[in-house]
Amino acid sequence: QVRLVESGGGLVQPGGSPRLSCAASGINFKIHPMYWYRQTPGKEREMVASIESDGATKYVDFVQGRFTISRNNARSTVYLQMNSLKPDDTARYYCHAQRQGVDHWGKGTTVTVSP
Repeated sequence: QVRLVESGGGLVQPGGSPRLSCAASGINFKIHPMYWYRQTPGKEREMVASIESDGATKYVDFVQGRFTISRNNARSTVYLQMNSLKPDDTARYYCHAQRQGVDHWGKGTTVTVSP
């Protein structure tokens, strides 16, 4: 059974730099691309960043240069370092993986950017 557990969210001031973590189990983590998505009320879930098994990364334009995705295969954990946060970054952040064609999601962690 695939399990993804996010952590690291909370209330952050504008300009803050939290790091989100996603601990994975039930998959051969090192071979799977991993993804961070986010969602705000009334909007569709949108991809924020991805990291391939070889470490190659991709980012959506609105986080490029501010967020960094990384992975620790020994710990089966993917991270999202968030810098220079803006109020528009307020969202619930989800970890995603796909195994054998099936999408798996964590329950998410909420980041609220507010003074």
